[in-house]
Amino acid sequence: MTRVLENPRMQHTRLGYWIEEAGKPEPRGPLGDRVDADVLVIGGGYTGMWSALYAKQLEPEARVVLLEAEPVCGRGPSGRNGGFCNAMWFSLASMRERWGDVPALQVAQAAEQAVARIGGFCEEHGVDAWFKPAGYLQVSTAPAHDGSWGRALQACRELGVPEMLQPLSAAEVAARCKSPAFRGGAVSPTSATVQPARLALGLREQLLGAGVEVFESSPVSSFREGDDGVEARTAGGSVHASRGVLAIGSAAKRGPLRSRLTVASSHIVLTEPVPELLEEIGWTNGDCITDSRSLLHYFRTTRDGRIAFGWGGGRIAMGGRTKGRAEVDADVIAAATEHLYDYFPALRGRRISHAWGGPIDASPTHLPAVTTLPGSRAWVAAGYTGNGVGPSNMVGRTLASLVLGRADEHTNLAFVDAKAPRVPPEPFHWIGGEAIRLGLLKKEEAEMDGHQPGRVASAVAKVPELIGFHIGR
Repeated sequence: MTRVLENPRMQHTRLGYWIEEAGKPEPRGPLGDRVDADVLVIGGGYTGMWSALYAKQLEPEARVVLLEAEPVCGRGPSGRNGGFCNAMWFSLASMRERWGDVPALQVAQAAEQAVARIGGFCEEHGVDAWFKPAGYLQVSTAPAHDGSWGRALQACRELGVPEMLQPLSAAEVAARCKSPAFRGGAVSPTSATVQPARLALGLREQLLGAGVEVFESSPVSSFREGDDGVEARTAGGSVHASRGVLAIGSAAKRGPLRSRLTVASSHIVLTEPVPELLEEIGWTNGDCITDSRSLLHYFRTTRDGRIAFGWGGGRIAMGGRTKGRAEVDADVIAAATEHLYDYFPALRGRRISHAWGGPIDASPTHLPAVTTLPGSRAWVAAGYTGNGVGPSNMVGRTLASLVLGRADEHTNLAFVDAKAPRVPPEPFHWIGGEAIRLGLLKKEEAEMDGHQPGRVASAVAKVPELIGFHIGR
């Protein structure tokens, strides 16, 4: 990838536009003593905050403590993502193959309910997270990608929910968003978009109002699980609790899920407001869109008429250590900007105002997972693979029941303690992961140019399938 000088008028930062726009709440103080609790949650992103809130709602008398490493909850990937609030209907075929018909349908329906719960949460509590019901489109941008959604459509039909995915002709796609690159697609009609940092701060506010004890600037230095419960230590104190939740995203790669996750990165460029262009191309209904590449592009509009355009083609992080490249990577931003112009040529000459990135906790199945730790007193959740806004609510509800010792329909969902392939140890994992990423990149670049991919790139791109890993939806 050729290095390109960044636009000096563009703010390329670690935290990005969403967090800047959402404002600066007053930070909570760090943990400074020993605390005894009923429930300990480590991680103040969506998963941790939903888990803590639902646990407190289910058992109001329980003492729930949440520890967050950042100065304010929601400043990790939860506050920086694309803001797609989707169910998992495009993944129904892969879930069906892995778990079976009924369990796959149950998870998809639970994810659908999670989208509705997030909308209801915003309405009930007056959280202005820009929640906007919208369609979720997957489009083809190359002949090799035509009909990529076919297996998902078939699964929806055969499992009795054909309305959850609908095919679209090229003309029907153009009526929703006109681009010279779009060839056809499919739409999931019951999705939404959010301003992710606003949602995170609204959730944080409700946690505090519900009585959850939140300690920020409190990175956990050690965690143990024993017969007497769980304990987390920070520089300033410790928390001992009956049970615990580790909602630490990509950081789980460096701990309990080192053999279950790959840490990659995704990056976003944001345009200046272009409402007149959105009118011209008919993209006024708020649809969120992805293409059909494995290293996919995802894009949506904002309340003030900007286009946020993301690319999941960032580098693999060895051992889960991002060293800042997952957040700020000029090469990837330059490439993403060119891809944006390929899809929307009229944007050339318009200002890219912001750019940022973040780590992705990618699972070998590309599906989220909840794993019970050996002592059965703590649970770790990760593996959203870039699609966590909606599913994190579903997983948080499951974790709340698990950590309170309940057995119900939420704890019986198929992603709890599901079997999945393991990733190789380092450095072989990083070497193999980067080779596969570059192979996919070369293959998809050739497909986008209308060429036959080279044999080496095609062979490398097939490796994940041969070893039981799932790439894509």
